Amino acid sequence: MIDLTIYEEVLERSVQRARDRNIIIPTFNEQKNPLKLVKSSIKDELKDLGLWEVHPRNLFRITWYNEPKEAGGGFRSTPNYIELPAELTGVEARIIAVIGKWFPTGAHKVGAAYACLVPRLVTGQFDPTSQKAVWPSTGNYCRGGAYDSHILGCESIAILPEEMSKERFEWLKTVSGEVIATPGSESNVKEIYDKCHELKASRGDDIVIFNQFDEFGNHLWHYEVTGNAIKAVLDKELHGDKYRGCSFTTGSAGTIGCGDFLKEQYPTSFIAAGESVQCPTLLENGFGAHRIEGIGDKHVPWVHNVKNTDFVVAIDDRDVMNWVRLFNEPAGRKYLKDDIGVSSEIMEKLDLLGISSMANVLFAIKMAKYYEMTSKDVIVTCFTDSMEMYQSRVIELRQQFGEYNQIDAAIDYHRSIREIKTDYVLELTYPKRKRVHNLKYFTWIEQQGKTSTELDQQWYQDDYWTQIHQMTPKLDELINQFNEKVGLL
Repeated sequence: MIDLTIYEEVLERSVQRARDRNIIIPTFNEQKNPLKLVKSSIKDELKDLGLWEVHPRNLFRITWYNEPKEAGGGFRSTPNYIELPAELTGVEARIIAVIGKWFPTGAHKVGAAYACLVPRLVTGQFDPTSQKAVWPSTGNYCRGGAYDSHILGCESIAILPEEMSKERFEWLKTVSGEVIATPGSESNVKEIYDKCHELKASRGDDIVIFNQFDEFGNHLWHYEVTGNAIKAVLDKELHGDKYRGCSFTTGSAGTIGCGDFLKEQYPTSFIAAGESVQCPTLLENGFGAHRIEGIGDKHVPWVHNVKNTDFVVAIDDRDVMNWVRLFNEPAGRKYLKDDIGVSSEIMEKLDLLGISSMANVLFAIKMAKYYEMTSKDVIVTCFTDSMEMYQSRVIELRQQFGEYNQIDAAIDYHRSIREIKTDYVLELTYPKRKRVHNLKYFTWIEQQGKTSTELDQQWYQDDYWTQIHQMTPKLDELINQFNEKVGLL
């Protein structure tokens, strides 16, 4: 659970730091409905701020409702989202995605990081005046954590695999006090954990580790904020059509937590967890490495409610990288527009899909084909970030495979969109869910010091996840109390 024990002495130092740095902390409710709940004075301040600017008021832009503007934007009445047309997905089903580009840092992970840091800040469990915040990540989470830490007036240590895109490292150097590159790619999560243990052994209480893979703030933020955002989109878009389910990369199992909320609203809907066939951990207890950046592998996150997951879907990372070229090379865009008939409006938005966003859409396509869905069926997913983080990958692919032409585009479109099959789709029966859940043992009990008692509670205790989902009002109360003590409202 999220520990809400209050330590008054440290809390007073945190309050003074916030007062000195002009910091006001948004509640979960304000992040869910900023247009209605955020104060006019704060909205006025945002008119003069860039979206990525490291400024305290940009904490209120940790929401799906930002106007899609790089500076000066306010809040929309509905979240940023897009519906992908059938000519681009190859299926009749309506695939709708909420858009992560319009968060500070250009990725929705800044929200998960916020929800891991703030509970400890407003309870006095983390001292921003003396402790450093450590952010273990496969990419965007440590960027969000470094950003939040900088705004909240504390130093940070960002940890991510050395093979992540250079754009991430270059930006991190501007906001994080320390950046540590661990061996391997996004599939090498254990190496990140090992570095955390090493830091804790050498620096002790001088650091606090905010591990997205076992911090329930990550799950809760997506359950509350992302779940409600997607429901707002569905309320606007269904018009008698049927919401069938959601599909997401597992990653830290944060985003997939919104599926728990959606299943409460739509009990017959499914939740599909996605991964790469090159590293089929959930699918086959397998291992390996792949090129879908940022989705994490070779373990099951502690915060993944596996008992509520209905499918495991795996895709070939070659299809994702084919999409990268098809959507971003001039010849690919020309083919999609002229030969396939993708509208200019959609063409202008293709850069909203980062690499893991493309993977999310591929999972949705597989689910649409698996269920033989029609144009009356709706699947939702998420664009976690945009191609702003991956332009170097386009250049690398060009250097590796040569110039991209119309024939390449035609091959990639038909091979990696039209011809996607329903292979590597596993429907989770009770025993199969239990098998995936039990994989947590090897990471979390054997390696990370958690107990088998709590592992069993996650599976057998009926109200385990409900208790977490019910913590939002108490957290918002503590945030409001913190802001009152700071005295800036």
